[in-house]
Amino acid sequence: MILLEPNSRVLEETLLARFTSEKPEIVEITLVDFDNVIYHVQTSAEQRTLLNLSVEMKYFNEVVSYGADEILKREYGDYLVPAANPQYQITLQFNLEQLPEDKAALARHVSMLKRNMLASSFIRAFEYWESQQEGAGPLMATHYRDNEAIYVQAQQDRVTVIFSTLFKEEVDRVLGKVFLQEFVDARRQSSIQNAPQVFYSSREPPLELRHLSDLRQDESVGYVSFVLFPRHFADQEAREKTISQIQLFRDYLHYHIKCAKAYMHSRMRTRVKEFLKVINRAKPDRTTAASEKRTATGRYFRPQFRQPASPQHAEGEW
Repeated sequence: MILLEPNSRVLEETLLARFTSEKPEIVEITLVDFDNVIYHVQTSAEQRTLLNLSVEMKYFNEVVSYGADEILKREYGDYLVPAANPQYQITLQFNLEQLPEDKAALARHVSMLKRNMLASSFIRAFEYWESQQEGAGPLMATHYRDNEAIYVQAQQDRVTVIFSTLFKEEVDRVLGKVFLQEFVDARRQSSIQNAPQVFYSSREPPLELRHLSDLRQDESVGYVSFVLFPRHFADQEAREKTISQIQLFRDYLHYHIKCAKAYMHSRMRTRVKEFLKVINRAKPDRTTAASEKRTATGRYFRPQFRQPASPQHAEGEW
């Protein structure tokens, strides 16, 4: 099993290699992250010591409406520049000659960009809960994948997070239901009763989403609801941990489905090999006991038949 991290490891390693390079080089690298996020690392055409990082997010406008632009300015304001390419919504520029001493920390902080942008709806929901307003807060949807979204809504005593996930194959659908039902049942264990409540529904959306008209309702869609209580986001440390872990839920779910399919396929191949061994052992031997003879030493004796003499040779002997 792999351990997924909230940051982009490949982006972190790429930036750190550029930050620690003694000689600036011309680079142009395109990286792909989860949820169809694209990173483009390129050296400035005017100056090699300027490194540009451009980011493309299909859900950029949605997270901006929840306050992601404020997070972007607060976390990366020193490096934020206008986007040079209309394909990308975010561009960060780094002067390789004026980097801080802890370059590794800078590379890791930049690699958390996608996580920080997706956190905007969670932060707004937590702030709504802190304001102690009456009634439920606005339903914030982030369509981070095709036909899949994250819905976050704050209420007076909790924050509800709903994932809509799509199973493209019948096998994925069956395995997904098994895993998601286990999420619901596992919370009954005494060791993890402090975990968020989990509810799963297939095809039919939960009550918080039934007023939406653009939902896809068929057998390939499932809805997973997490109920976060104040203990999950009351202090800043718990809040950051909750945001980082819950964002990876969809990736872990489909990762486990793929691992389960791979394991079943390997077991099927192993079972076929065992069946072939049984069949090969059951094959009858070509030689029978009646036609086999052994010598005194235990070796097989097979009589050799001589060819009859030719007629010419026979006349010569007579």
